[in-house]
Amino acid sequence: MIDLSKEKLELNYPCNWEYKLVVLEHINIKMTVKEIILNREHKVKESKVSAKGKFKSYTLELLVHNEDDRKELFKQLGEHENIKMVL
Repeated sequence: MIDLSKEKLELNYPCNWEYKLVVLEHINIKMTVKEIILNREHKVKESKVSAKGKFKSYTLELLVHNEDDRKELFKQLGEHENIKMVL
């Protein structure tokens, strides 16, 4: 088996990056994302709905400028009260 935990992700920045966001079904995802990324150009598309309909997942795609930018966005998305999970 290959151990990927010791490998570093090598990306050529700037690049488009996708975050998978999981929220409660009643959350306005567009307003939530806008609070975090402000005026940055982005796309949000609905992905899946949980079996019982309580959660929805979305794909957020935007341009990240460097590794720090990518990680900081991940952190801010994960800390927002409306977002239950970021992948």
